Amino acid sequence: MAKNDLDSLSIEELAALRENATDKLLEKVSARRAELEAELEKLAQYDRLAKKSQAAPVAKAKKSDEKNSDEAKEPIAKAA
Repeated sequence: MAKNDLDSLSIEELAALRENATDKLLEKVSARRAELEAELEKLAQYDRLAKKSQAAPVAKAKKSDEKNSDEAKEPIAKAA
């Protein structure tokens, strides 16, 4: 709508136009918000998976592995 068209409108018509524009804007904002919230929910699933994998316990070494690592740390006995 051109500026000249707005100049020709009465106060009542301008007020109605403003109300219609506000209603349409709220409608579009609500629709976009719903889209973004749905996208955030999808992304949150990946965040939950990442947090679960970080919280997973670390596997302990087997007894045979621990024994081998202890032997490597012990000093070699001196020849008598």
